[in-house]
Amino acid sequence: MAIKADSAVVADQRRDQMLEAAAQLIAERGFADTRISDVAKRVGASPALVIYYFGTKDSLLTEALRFSEQTFYAMADELLASTPSLVKRFETLVHLTCVPQTQGEIPGSWGLWFDLWAQAFRHPEVKKDRVELDQRWRSMVAQVVRDGIHHEEIATVDAEEFAVAFTALLDGLSIQVALEDPVVDPERAYRIAMRFASTALGFDWKPIRRRSRS
Repeated sequence: MAIKADSAVVADQRRDQMLEAAAQLIAERGFADTRISDVAKRVGASPALVIYYFGTKDSLLTEALRFSEQTFYAMADELLASTPSLVKRFETLVHLTCVPQTQGEIPGSWGLWFDLWAQAFRHPEVKKDRVELDQRWRSMVAQVVRDGIHHEEIATVDAEEFAVAFTALLDGLSIQVALEDPVVDPERAYRIAMRFASTALGFDWKPIRRRSRS
């Protein structure tokens, strides 16, 4: 039994190594220019082993994105749990999303989302995975709103409806930031998102100057 357990741990570690390599390569080169053999070479494995774990290149993309998102959600959950007020929670969410992070984040992770959206447009399996990944993001935002209602920080609103609009706004702003748009810098994206949230939910918020890098 101990040997089987050890083998399972090794297999999980090997799989995570492949996912991390895939996430980094896709972020660096783009999905179209990343081959199964590239991922295998980076982790010192055979292409056949990568295919054994993931089956297809599309599956590798979605699993690599899930892997990179684990860091984001772990960080967000920890910060939200230690942040008591609704306003500060929204500031945290917007900061994590619209301001480039330099610690604990796979470089260029937004590039993974760009490729996922492009593949989801034409591939049903990737489209299904995209729905699941986006719903987790909306659910996090909706829960923050429900907590604010429960603690009487805001009036009752449709949390799910707000989450759809707010996450769409954050996604759009984050794309501009990731592409280094000269008009939509991180500070402006942050202000736009917070003003939208405060207006839609009815809480007071005054902008303060934030650093563009954490």
